[in-house]
Amino acid sequence: MRVVLVDPPPEFLQERERLGIDRRDEVWDGVLHVPPQPTMTHQRLAARLIETLGPLARARQLEVVPEPNLLDPTRGFKQFRVPDLVVVAPAATSERGVEGAAELVVELLSPNDESRDKFSFYASRGVKEIWLIEPTTRIVELYLLRGATYFTTLPDRDGILRSGLFDLELRVVEGPKLRLAWQGGSVEV
Repeated sequence: MRVVLVDPPPEFLQERERLGIDRRDEVWDGVLHVPPQPTMTHQRLAARLIETLGPLARARQLEVVPEPNLLDPTRGFKQFRVPDLVVVAPAATSERGVEGAAELVVELLSPNDESRDKFSFYASRGVKEIWLIEPTTRIVELYLLRGATYFTTLPDRDGILRSGLFDLELRVVEGPKLRLAWQGGSVEV
């Protein structure tokens, strides 16, 4: 269950921070959104994706950042989201989080989550590609930014999606697992 709070009292926010349970909190136009904690399946998949995408990102002078604050630098902590993973150039980051355009956002879906509702914010921040992944089935939705709108990428007749960022093929295989394949390698997560 998600929780949305308009004008939460400062004491509430301080207590969440003191307890360390505010890591995934998001603020949308000044409104606090508190998502549910991720399942173990969700966390294991995130860890495997970080492990897999890390070397591919570094080869392109990028980095994979888990659960960063992706913020509008003009609004700071009054307007930010916390995706599961972001692939970004180090120059687009600060101690506060990701303040420039990210190359890729990966959202691992949870029941009743708000991942799709974040698209307009991600477009305003120039995020070029979004992957939505259902952790149990490993089904991927891949979206590419064109102008100010995201368009879904359809799989080919073999069920393969292609990510332009890493020249990567994504496909659900038996398990279910998600196979990520690139020139010179592949892995199933």
